[in-house]
Amino acid sequence: MTDLRQSTGIPELDTLLAGGLLPGKLTVVLGATGIGKTQLGLQFAQAGLQQEGQTGVLFDMATRGDSQSHSDYAERLFQWKLREQLVETAFDLDQIWDAGTRTDYQHLFRQSGRRVTRRDMELDEWKEWKLEFVKKLDAAIAFFYSNFVHGVRRAVIDGIEPTDRPSDSFQFHAFEYVYHQILRKEYDWVARDLFRAQFRSHQAQVEQHQYDFQQIGCLLLLTTHEVMLDDLIQRPIESGDVLSNANTIILMGKIREGNRMSRALHIAKHRGSAVDESLVPYEIQESGLKLLT
Repeated sequence: MTDLRQSTGIPELDTLLAGGLLPGKLTVVLGATGIGKTQLGLQFAQAGLQQEGQTGVLFDMATRGDSQSHSDYAERLFQWKLREQLVETAFDLDQIWDAGTRTDYQHLFRQSGRRVTRRDMELDEWKEWKLEFVKKLDAAIAFFYSNFVHGVRRAVIDGIEPTDRPSDSFQFHAFEYVYHQILRKEYDWVARDLFRAQFRSHQAQVEQHQYDFQQIGCLLLLTTHEVMLDDLIQRPIESGDVLSNANTIILMGKIREGNRMSRALHIAKHRGSAVDESLVPYEIQESGLKLLT
């Protein structure tokens, strides 16, 4: 594997991906609830410790208060105790430069308990969603920026619910902003969005903590209605869909083997690399995902 690739934390999957994932690009992992997406995301985040010297961060966009079990999985798999940055707690901008205050988990819409598509909401409710997101944007910017300036190069985004039309989903609107206006933006412009009127007083430290956004890998874990891998493979991609812009797409679903069901994954897209297009069975073990190659 070349130094330009980011390991998924699963050697067999890295091999299928011609060495790993490309930093500066979007990878989307699709599959139904309980198929193993979160474990894969955590293995990718944890692999950053060895490769970049820092674990990745987890950004949870679940809206109904349901636990994604990130903390439980992280501690069981890696003895990794996630440190949460609460959205409701004001972020001390002067602490950003202190690596000891770094957190690695944020739940943006904790316990909001609402649906996320326009068809489920009146116009006023949709406007309230947007207003709520705007209020929480500063916390999200501070969370990512305070990690990137200290060497974090991996972001895992989880909790997006399945919808028939992604364009109707508030979560997709929020993701598009986070991805394009934070993860894929020059460090100094992210700092300007964060510090605003205080930017000049922090400018020297901003320059001392430069980072290259093109070295940041993003793994989006997308929950689907489809359970069977065959259905995921046949799933159409709409123009403008987040999948059409992804560099890599990994599908995870159930397959039927005789009279039993098992899990398998398929790499549906991996721009710039030759990949193995087979259906690869895997198991969820105590140590995480294990490919049965």
